[in-house]
Amino acid sequence: MLDATSLLIIAGTFLVAGAVKGVVGLGLPSVSLAILTVAMDLPTAMALLLVPAFVTNIWQSIVGGNARAILVRLWPFFAMATLTVWIGAAALTRINLSLLTALLGGLLITYSVVSLVGFRMVISNRHEHWAGPIVGFINGVLTGMTGSFVVPGVMFLQAIGLSRNMLIQAMGMLFAVSTAALAVALQQSSFLTPQSGAISVVAVIPAIAGMVLGQKIRNGLSEQTFRSVFFVSLFILGTYIIVSSLRAFYQAGAGQ
Repeated sequence: MLDATSLLIIAGTFLVAGAVKGVVGLGLPSVSLAILTVAMDLPTAMALLLVPAFVTNIWQSIVGGNARAILVRLWPFFAMATLTVWIGAAALTRINLSLLTALLGGLLITYSVVSLVGFRMVISNRHEHWAGPIVGFINGVLTGMTGSFVVPGVMFLQAIGLSRNMLIQAMGMLFAVSTAALAVALQQSSFLTPQSGAISVVAVIPAIAGMVLGQKIRNGLSEQTFRSVFFVSLFILGTYIIVSSLRAFYQAGAGQ
């Protein structure tokens, strides 16, 4: 049973993560994982983000009026990103969790650096049909291993020339199907317990409250300034996660 301090950390985490999503339209899973893995193990953090991530992204995936066009164009990418999550989730019982947590830190750093420097890949229509399933496969495996949905999936969506509205909707669709697949994989691996599921449901409240707060902040703050602060903070958190996870890994090895 989680104590009061842990519950406050969870509520505060999803309030902050929801606020970030309210300002920039993404980041709830990344921020929640980055903060929660500092206080608890990776599988528990992954289980707790499931319902807030799904609820906040399902609406994003529906609104926009482009769902049919996106699915027709990107269904191979979405299918591979969904079906391969279980492969990555199998690693949770086979690979040291400190190493997987360090991998999460590496993905957060990659995401933040790519965003800060403004790097954008360009994938032509001619190559999109074969690149999509490959990127989807990698994204699904990494989602199962770390709970992070963004690398390299978001970079692929940015690279294929979607309009802003279609990009936002496509990201919501990717995050929604990835979250659903992760929930099934974690349940099959016994990492999704009734307690963590119940807490994840309740965590929707601070996540939505944070989104509302974030939307208000967006009206009075330069989005570019906020994005810069967000990605620098994500870089710092990712670095801390890597250092602390590798330290725990080597200390455990030294103690044997």
